[in-house]
Amino acid sequence: MNALVAPALTQTHGLALLRAMLRIRAFEDRCYQLYGQMRIRGFLHLYNGEEAVAAGAFAALRPEDAIVSTYREHGHALARGVPMNRVMAELFGKQTGCSGGRGGSMHLFDVTRKFYGGNAIVAGGLPIAVGLALAQKLRGEPALTACFFGDGAVAEGEFHESLNLAALWRLPVLFLCENNRYAMGTALDRAQAETDISLKAGAYRIPAAALDGMDVFAVETAVADAARGIRGGGGPVLLEMRTYRFRAHSMFDPQLYRDRAEVEQWRKKGPLITLTTRLKALGLMSEEDYQRLERECNAEVDAAVAFAERSPWEPVSSLERFVYAERHRR
Repeated sequence: MNALVAPALTQTHGLALLRAMLRIRAFEDRCYQLYGQMRIRGFLHLYNGEEAVAAGAFAALRPEDAIVSTYREHGHALARGVPMNRVMAELFGKQTGCSGGRGGSMHLFDVTRKFYGGNAIVAGGLPIAVGLALAQKLRGEPALTACFFGDGAVAEGEFHESLNLAALWRLPVLFLCENNRYAMGTALDRAQAETDISLKAGAYRIPAAALDGMDVFAVETAVADAARGIRGGGGPVLLEMRTYRFRAHSMFDPQLYRDRAEVEQWRKKGPLITLTTRLKALGLMSEEDYQRLERECNAEVDAAVAFAERSPWEPVSSLERFVYAERHRR
């Protein structure tokens, strides 16, 4: 890959990145509380600690780009622009949810924003992304497909098959690996002989780079650079974003595989702390700015919870709908 060209870090842009991360953090913290109150049911995988990846990546992507996500996708959906009301309603299982209340936490979907879903299957989104990118290329669309996946997906066959096809056909795919160091409860170095995931792309002659996934500005810069190359016909690119989740793999996870001290060490270099420290040092924000943004984000979450609570359940009469595909209604 070429030398990265960083965008200007202005006050407006810096605060926009901070707001994007604070929205995700506030949303996830509230989901944690709601789950404990049994107001959200089912599986729940929270994004705390990884906010810089979503905020940075979507700051560099375009509305026409297709997005494929994982089961830990609340942050991706919010950063993409899926309304918080609809995301929260989906977690509540309500009819007004972005997937009609049928998908829940792991299957957020919004075709109007080209957000083609979270996926409960590890690595299941990779071949879908290759298919979307093939369609973009055949149609001559000036867009790319961004595919998010975790380090655990690298152990699956779909990872290798998808990279191989993308490389053979020079497809416009941006593979974005969120390496949070644990595939569920298995540490990366216990599952992979080669722990540098970016090196694996070399087997398919795909340009790749590893970067600090806790630095939102670094993520934005790398994604913007990779996207330029892909849009120029350069074929697929893989970025390994080294990050860390602060909460358990899911709400059912007792976290017996890692020490609390390790988590606390990572919290000290979390994405919100990293960006806030940088902006203050540059004189681009004050503590009052931070408090204001935090209040605004918490208020938005309050409104989303209220919306979800007053939204209707899907009627029993529609229970059998979507068992079979329906003709598209224009």
